[in-house]
Amino acid sequence: MRTISWGKYVIVFIITAFIFSTAIIANNFFNEKRIEQIRSIEEGISIDILSLETQFDLLQEQSCKNISEDSVLSRELDTLATKLSYAEAQLGTDNPEVLRLKRHYSLLEIKDLLLMQKVSEKCGLEPIFLLYFYSNTEGDCPDCRRQGFVLTELAKQYPQLRIYSFDYNIDLSAVETLISIQGVTDELPALVVDNTLYSGFKTIEDIEEIIPQLATLATSTATSTEQDTGR
Repeated sequence: MRTISWGKYVIVFIITAFIFSTAIIANNFFNEKRIEQIRSIEEGISIDILSLETQFDLLQEQSCKNISEDSVLSRELDTLATKLSYAEAQLGTDNPEVLRLKRHYSLLEIKDLLLMQKVSEKCGLEPIFLLYFYSNTEGDCPDCRRQGFVLTELAKQYPQLRIYSFDYNIDLSAVETLISIQGVTDELPALVVDNTLYSGFKTIEDIEEIIPQLATLATSTATSTEQDTGR
């Protein structure tokens, strides 16, 4: 009979245990780092939200000469949206903290919309508002992701266009009221322009046809660019 080499088994066991424990420690380390990163994002978004709410109060007291179609609040909402999207990617769309921040962000969007509508009447501005309703729920809206890319590109082409995005399924009474007022159904994606509902996926060309004023924006932007470059 062959003699069992217990020493070899002990060495193999020790090496296996070492590798296994190292993997656990490394996994815990990276999880902690990820949690710290997420907390940092959350704190940053919370501060941004508080800053935006303060700016909202300040802008209501501003004179017309200091307010344009592209308000300070509107610009910073875009930055906040990018951070929130990153937090969603890190934590997941169903994370309670992400949903809390998303509800707060949606309220800020509605505040900005109402503020710009009031300012437009008071100061004779003519911003173009586009409300976008989508769903993150799997299987709910196959075209919502594509529609989001289209609107992102549209916003780059027409910075004066104010696009407000709302999750159709978010548990927030203010958004539910907005959905009811605009008559939005569960046929998503859905766009609302000048209180008119457009359901289903829309290309950039479709939206340019829906909003003919965009042609004027493109012309004025091109003229402004030529003047800035001295051409």
